[in-house]
Amino acid sequence: MTIREKLRFGWLTLTWSLRVGCAVHLVHDYTYEFTETRGESMLPTLQNYFDYAHALKKYKLGRGIEMGDCIVAMKPTDPDHRVCKRVTGMPGDLILIDPSSSSPLTNTPAEIVQHDGFNKYIRIPEGHVWCTGDNLSHSLDSRSYSALPMGLIIGKIVGANHLDKGIRGYLDFRRIKNTFIDEE
Repeated sequence: MTIREKLRFGWLTLTWSLRVGCAVHLVHDYTYEFTETRGESMLPTLQNYFDYAHALKKYKLGRGIEMGDCIVAMKPTDPDHRVCKRVTGMPGDLILIDPSSSSPLTNTPAEIVQHDGFNKYIRIPEGHVWCTGDNLSHSLDSRSYSALPMGLIIGKIVGANHLDKGIRGYLDFRRIKNTFIDEE
């Protein structure tokens, strides 16, 4: 192989690498994301380790999000971190901030009185949603940082894989469904 052929091969490899990199970047930013989840806040829907969520970006900025959908969003208190939560309130809804804080099932009568300050309602402002983890007792969510601006929503979770067994975990795909049941 001549030097000219080597340079041509190197140039073609570089240009194709850049093209593939750009295509992957565009897909990741505007179409689809495959991301690892950590923590107990979404148990049993998402596992606390080795679970990877599939998020569609067509729901970015809250477009088409409905009550009961699982979403990926930037954490309002730390934009470098992402959170996976379920939408439990839409703009204009009246929400009880923390229904468990005054429950006689988990609190003594004295604690109920003490926690009564948390037994408050909030109307979700336009452009915001209320998000909670499925595992309420181990979740930092809207009860901690208030209503989530829809501008922080990255996408809607449509499925997950549990990859504790390596590559075979790709075969264990499960759909993440909207669990909201409208009783009206």
